[in-house]
Amino acid sequence: MKNYEEIKLLLKSKGQEHLLSGFGMFNQEMQKAFLNEISAIDWALLEEKPVERCGGIEPLSGLSLKEIKNHYQEFENAGTKLLREGKVAAVMLAGGQGTRLGSSAPKGAYDLGLTKHLYIFECQIKNLLAVVDKYGARVPLLIMTSDKNDRTTRAFLKKHAYFGYAQEDVFFFKQDMAPCTDLNGKILLEDRGRLALSPNGNGGWFSSMQRAGLVEKMKAQGVEWFNVFSVDNVLQRIADPVFLGATYLSGNACGAKTVKKNSPEERVGVLCKRGGFPDIIEYYELDKKTANARDNEGELLFGNGVILNYLFRISALEEVAGQKIPVHRAKKKVDFFDGEKYVFPQTENAYKYETLILDLIHLLKGCLSFEVEREREFAPVKNATGVDSIETARELLKKNGVEL
Repeated sequence: MKNYEEIKLLLKSKGQEHLLSGFGMFNQEMQKAFLNEISAIDWALLEEKPVERCGGIEPLSGLSLKEIKNHYQEFENAGTKLLREGKVAAVMLAGGQGTRLGSSAPKGAYDLGLTKHLYIFECQIKNLLAVVDKYGARVPLLIMTSDKNDRTTRAFLKKHAYFGYAQEDVFFFKQDMAPCTDLNGKILLEDRGRLALSPNGNGGWFSSMQRAGLVEKMKAQGVEWFNVFSVDNVLQRIADPVFLGATYLSGNACGAKTVKKNSPEERVGVLCKRGGFPDIIEYYELDKKTANARDNEGELLFGNGVILNYLFRISALEEVAGQKIPVHRAKKKVDFFDGEKYVFPQTENAYKYETLILDLIHLLKGCLSFEVEREREFAPVKNATGVDSIETARELLKKNGVEL
């Protein structure tokens, strides 16, 4: 950790001297903690120029449901071998809270049950356990938390005995955080002696895992593939041997589960090509004409919607880890402390700085698009009501035979 004088010089060089206003009024413990926070700032993240997408977009072909069915046994056999040899680990991205669901607890701790308890974490872990038990495999489960939910996530899962998962196979690591700035680039405070921080985006999972020593630990155990998935899709099929086998046999270093978009307007990212390489284009980046374009069979040309369930070969990730992952600057509403009072803005007043998993896919140069059945594998819990909500997830869980 840098001392006060070093921090003062650093902040002056960055035009952020305002952060030390009132520092002398803090007690010794607060001063130490605040200097620690400032020392940990990744200045490269804040100073990176906003992402500029280059190259035209075009559709990316992949494996359809029909093609997967025709090669099912071949894919399953290859994936089963990887599983039984201990080559696969699961990585759950669970750094968020259930704010949009009306809860301040970790999102995975939300209870979907009606006549009994059924937590989002429980749904995910039971899905993974089904594979572990059926194929006689051992799959380490690495859970990414954040500063805001790490303690409560660990306590919740320990209280529930990890929903039957072997405790020695569960590992935690914290997502790196990044300061929020105002629209002029000045770092905001959350409170006296505390920076306003937010998670640095889902693209930071691998670097965060490296810093926690878990990449080396997994490699030492013989793991070669990470299956990365988001916590909020309660029908995720994790460590799916058919997906594993298909990706492995394709020769690609990356695979992505996709569903056919249910309409051109559906709010999901689309797996496609940009500048000749695989990429994910967000729904809001597609103009109306492109979003509605169809092939000769009437299918959407840009209809492969991603569900945030990816496979990555570790060796390929390490090869691109040193490359610069683009930084996305998202304009958001951020509450802050202005030195005298707390401010709760009504409009977007700040930038959050994030790296995204889609940029890792683009760097890897090759990605297998693997179609899955929407009603079997896609039930995201993003909203309290309406589309992709608690209500729609419950209905899909029932359709899949899950008792609520």
